[in-house]
Amino acid sequence: MKKGIVFKLFLFTTGLCLLIIATIFIGQTVFFERYYESQKEADLKERVSTFHGKYVAAKGDSTKIRSLEQEFHRDYAIWITTLDNQGTMKYGNDFSIEVQVQEEIFPRLKKYPQKIIQIPMYNFVNVEDEKSKSNLVVGKDITIRGIEKDNIFTPSGIYSGKNMPNEQLEDKLDKVESKQWNIVIVKGTIKEIHFPKSDVASSFIYTNRIFLERMKSFQSSLIVTGSLSDRDGYAVRSYGKGQYYVEDYGESGITYKVLTQPILDPDGKTNYLFAMTSLQPVNEAVQMINGYYVYLIILVLLLTMLLSFYYSKQIARPLLQINETTQKMAQLDFSEMISVDSKDEIGDLSQNINELSNKLQSYIEKLQDDIEKEKQLEKTRKEFIAGVSHELKTPLSIMKSCVSILRDGVATHKKNHYFNAMEKEVDKMDMLIVDMLELAKFESGTYKLEMQSFYIDEVMEQICDQLIWRMEKKHLQLEKELDHVGVTANQSRIEQVLTNFITNAIRYTPEGERIVISTIIEKDRVKVCVENKGAHIPQAQLDKIWERFYRTDAARQRSTGGTGLGLSISKNILELHDAMYGVQNTKDGVLFYFYLKTSV
Repeated sequence: MKKGIVFKLFLFTTGLCLLIIATIFIGQTVFFERYYESQKEADLKERVSTFHGKYVAAKGDSTKIRSLEQEFHRDYAIWITTLDNQGTMKYGNDFSIEVQVQEEIFPRLKKYPQKIIQIPMYNFVNVEDEKSKSNLVVGKDITIRGIEKDNIFTPSGIYSGKNMPNEQLEDKLDKVESKQWNIVIVKGTIKEIHFPKSDVASSFIYTNRIFLERMKSFQSSLIVTGSLSDRDGYAVRSYGKGQYYVEDYGESGITYKVLTQPILDPDGKTNYLFAMTSLQPVNEAVQMINGYYVYLIILVLLLTMLLSFYYSKQIARPLLQINETTQKMAQLDFSEMISVDSKDEIGDLSQNINELSNKLQSYIEKLQDDIEKEKQLEKTRKEFIAGVSHELKTPLSIMKSCVSILRDGVATHKKNHYFNAMEKEVDKMDMLIVDMLELAKFESGTYKLEMQSFYIDEVMEQICDQLIWRMEKKHLQLEKELDHVGVTANQSRIEQVLTNFITNAIRYTPEGERIVISTIIEKDRVKVCVENKGAHIPQAQLDKIWERFYRTDAARQRSTGGTGLGLSISKNILELHDAMYGVQNTKDGVLFYFYLKTSV
């Protein structure tokens, strides 16, 4: 048995370790790069959307926008800028030249009435190439080749001693018929030159050759094809009601993710957010992991051999102990506990079996308690039936005697007296049955109360008005100490409780004494009190008066009125309200009280 368990564990552990390594290897080599690129694209889109919000908030302030671009590059390693509808950098005036155009050569550009055009230089000159910059001096004559579209001139090459073409745009223009485009050649004189300073926020944009190359590729495709979706290598993605375009570009073994998002400027023209980020870190990580797997597999095999030895010595021993303990549990012997406390699955199993043993023992004890409670409940039922039988026995005996007297014709002159006596006993039995049914309804566990908001003092005043004749009959004094306070409860059932409390107070208060009803506000609840003066209940019997048919002494007999169920019904009503209640002897009387939540 031991050898079989160890052998199975050895095979399982070895297979599981190799499966995990194979899964991780496949995931790293096949799926991880795709997952990373997908997450990188989603992150890039989210960052560009964030930039767009801040770009709109900048309201065209070039200094703020350039600082924002530099901030995004510093915080997220994302190169980002804004292009106009011709793909030209909107805020690239700090790296440009102004050219005075000869009047007779370029008559079409109505946009430039003074014949001065500004040529962005990031498409032609490397900002760090001093030789190229020295070729451009103020007053020098240059020739510019370009394309005119929508009355906007986009240069494709500058020729002045040293040729400075935009190769990507030149190549695309050379591949189409010149008749399709308004290709023009302009001659002019350099009027002013703008080179960015190294300490200016925008200067970092011009130092990334790959970013500028992708921007030139984007511009040439936009001008020649007029559509972003026609670009080679671009994938169209949707977001909301718009689209954005993603390009995967690789160079020198490094992959770049380029995203272009069309936006609208305040004039309603289409502009573009152009962003790029590198995937270089994940490429290096994947290459390192592929070489690392060889050493990892060797290490896992060695660990597997050591684990099999550990299993043969350690796992079989606690399993035998577990088996012995569970056999005793099968015989309902829960006295022995498993002492294995290792921090592994065997330890967890041992702990679970110990917990199971404790729970089984507690459930068995609980079952025994339930059996005892059932016996007690059965005893209570019998006592209830006996009490009801006793309560019904007296009126039935009286009625039987009256019927016998009337049937025998004895004391015919008291015929009405006997009929009245029988009617009175029938009323008492009817009251008893109604109270029994109501008590059974409350104790069923299915009765639900509907809550309302009302003023407790108004209800108490109303009940006192209804019972005042009974107080006057016994010459009782009624004292009221009521606050005008709203409560949340079932009004009809609370009226029933108050009627019962006040009726009992009237019944057991000696003639000429006082009854005090009051309310005491305590934070978010109110205490309702009914106190009768001149009589006490023995301290040992205070908790028993809520039981069915319970009477404390001979004075509390059925002849005084009531069924003996009023306080039991009141108790159930208050418990359905989740209300605190109680009874206590005061200095010169008995106080019944309960609490209700105040309404807002």
